[in-house]
This record gives sequence, structure tokens and C-alpha cells, in this order.
Amino acid sequence: MPTSLRLQEVTADNLDTAINLQVRADQEHLVAPVVKSLAEAYVHPGVAWPRLICDGDEVVGFLMAFHDIDWTGKGTDFRSGLWRLNIAAGKQGRGYGRFAVDSVAAEIRRRGRTELTVTWHPGADGPGDFYLALGFRPTGEVVEGETVGTLDLT
Repeated sequence: MPTSLRLQEVTADNLDTAINLQVRADQEHLVAPVVKSLAEAYVHPGVAWPRLICDGDEVVGFLMAFHDIDWTGKGTDFRSGLWRLNIAAGKQGRGYGRFAVDSVAAEIRRRGRTELTVTWHPGADGPGDFYLALGFRPTGEVVEGETVGTLDLT
């Protein structure tokens, strides 16, 4: 994995770069575009944690974590995890996705949580194998047609 990887806040200076980031055309149905994520972050301040993934000065991806979402709406199941992961077309297979998940895990640990939740589009074309290879385990839940998985951070 490259050693110059870092996360960067989305700012007015890099907003156009962020919203112009695109995944491969065959993956567009699997993940929302960055502009939708940023709109969701705007309406969920303090919960959404959007970041650009940079390799040196190059933006290679985008992630958005969530912190302490009331998962069931009943006030009893609060979760933190990875809400969105977009790796730019032509940049996959270089460790950027793993870096993103590791970075979100570190932030969730820093905030005192011990589990990372993620959802993914099921099926052969979805990212399930990627998440399973990183140690996520399906919970048996399905949310809006997506598989729910968790990663133990202890």
C-alpha cells in the first residue's frame, strides 16, 4: 500500500474535485455519487463524516463514515460505520479501499466504539467479497435491499 495515503476534509477548495470523482461505469448502480453523500452529510451534521482519500496530492477516492446513528429508530441500537466508499475509476486494486476501511475503523475506535457497520449491494457484482476479505461478517439483516455486515474492532 502506498505510504503517502491520507484523508482530507471536503472544503470549498476541493469541492469540485470531490463531486467530479466517479467510480467505474459498471459500478454506478452500486454506490451513490459523491454529490449525494455530501448532501446527506449536510443534513446529518455531527453524524456524517465525509473525507477525500488522497495519495499524495491526488484524490483517488471518497468515503463517508457515520457515527452513532440510531439504527432501528427505537433509541436502543446506536451504530457507527462506513456509509459510503467510492474509489475512482482506474484506481481500484491499489489498497485505497483497505486504507479507507482502516481509517474509518481507527476513527470509530477513537470515538470509543468497538464495532464497524457497513452495508453492501448483494450479488456477484457487489463489493461483498471485498468486505468479507477484510473480516466483516454478515449480521443477517437486510436494509433497503443491502446486506449488513459488522467488523469487530476489539
